[in-house]
Amino acid sequence: MFGFISDLTFHIIKPFMSAVLRKKDYPEDAIQKKYGNIKEKGFLKNDTVVMFHGVSVGEINALENLVKRVREKYPDYKIVVTTGTHTGQDLAKKKLGENVDLITYFPADFPVVIKKFLDKINPTKVFIAETEIWPNFAIECKRRDIDIYIINGRISDSTFKSYKTFKFLFRYFLSFYTGIYTQSTEDNEKFLQLGANPNTTARMNNLKFDIQKPSVDIDFKKGRSKVFLAGSTHKGEDEIVLYTYRRLKKNHPNLKLIIAPRHLTRTEEVRALTEGFGYKYDFRSGGKSDFEDIDVLLLDTLGELGKMYAFADIAFIGGSFNKTGGHNPLEATIFEKPAISGPSIHNFKDIYNIIKNAGAGFVVEDREGLYKISEKLLSDNDFYNKTVKSSAKVFKEQQGALEFVMKLL
Repeated sequence: MFGFISDLTFHIIKPFMSAVLRKKDYPEDAIQKKYGNIKEKGFLKNDTVVMFHGVSVGEINALENLVKRVREKYPDYKIVVTTGTHTGQDLAKKKLGENVDLITYFPADFPVVIKKFLDKINPTKVFIAETEIWPNFAIECKRRDIDIYIINGRISDSTFKSYKTFKFLFRYFLSFYTGIYTQSTEDNEKFLQLGANPNTTARMNNLKFDIQKPSVDIDFKKGRSKVFLAGSTHKGEDEIVLYTYRRLKKNHPNLKLIIAPRHLTRTEEVRALTEGFGYKYDFRSGGKSDFEDIDVLLLDTLGELGKMYAFADIAFIGGSFNKTGGHNPLEATIFEKPAISGPSIHNFKDIYNIIKNAGAGFVVEDREGLYKISEKLLSDNDFYNKTVKSSAKVFKEQQGALEFVMKLL
């Protein structure tokens, strides 16, 4: 009866759903995929199909290394990645296009749509990242004996509060999941309070922390200088960085700056700004391998930023003083370097919460905040060393999630 009502509702609201999606600039083929109309070739009953779902950018970032590991270890498996948003779809294609067999949209949670989707995909196991709870999808997976897991699970305080109002429903919905595995003990407790089975609910830690430290196989020397690295900067942020550097340099004359614009097409713009501030600079692409005779190194090469954090003392993570949503601070944290970001961090909000609470990273509201925390880190050795130790500790505590999920396979 519940499924019949849902299907009836779907046919009634489908025109309105389509109108909303078109207004959000979803192309027609994306809308059809949300309705289970997948044009790509499906998979056979005897295929081992592993499906991963990440609703948007943050979840796809979390799944990236896991999906690549599954491809590496199980080359014969068919791998499907689904997203719920257009931005998530674009990122999945960019990061995982060469590693998976199909990238498509998660179906709208109506039985008629889900049945069409599952008939096409035929998944053996389904892994849903973080906070997505889709009752009809879980029920149909259970009916077909498809293992379905929530991994990297988390529930925000506001979401938990609203879910608790309907605890009687969530207890029923969660019973259809094969396992629920969370980022933290707090998230685990929230799922248990909503009625999740304690025998199949556990903490697995955070997938985003399961990254490998890059090998520092580049020719570069920092000498006795301290280094302020501004990574993945966007338009409008380089001025903030250069202004902060000018203030810091008054108390720390031996301080050097590395600026790595997110998009290399902005290199000339950043060069002009640096020259306008009166600094001596050079380009990494020209073979510059030290700070001799310069104040600022412009990192205009591909693939080196992750390694350059090894030479930094403090790091500003760009994309956080505009509406970009920030970039991954763990590229700095994995080298035990304090990471500082502006207020726009929604792409990595969960990671920032963890490293902030651990004392391994900082989020500031404006350029004054950037200056103050940078000055404290450069001037207060005890505070700096405490932050470094916290960076190492938080990684040790959070890693292991990837292997946890691999065992489920």
